[in-house]
Amino acid sequence: MPLYLVETVSIFRHRYVVEAKEEEHAADEVVYNMADSDFKEFSQHHVDECITSIREIKDEDFEPLFDKDNDYLKDWDPQLKRQKFINVIEYDS
Repeated sequence: MPLYLVETVSIFRHRYVVEAKEEEHAADEVVYNMADSDFKEFSQHHVDECITSIREIKDEDFEPLFDKDNDYLKDWDPQLKRQKFINVIEYDS
């Protein structure tokens, strides 16, 4: 069976509580500091995962793409990469 690469974007709603003199200051604080590990997140909620593209890939393209996206696993055995990271639909015969 062919391989299909399905790319998605996952959407989360994040909440932050900021004590500030003005709403604009609170918004700026979030924008400027959200990457800071000390900045406190109030909560998050997974909203949706949207498919952004689907394309067929050749069997020989799987491993180079895998190694590019997961360079820390590139030393794995090629068969293990396939076994652990390809989802197979089991159709009734």
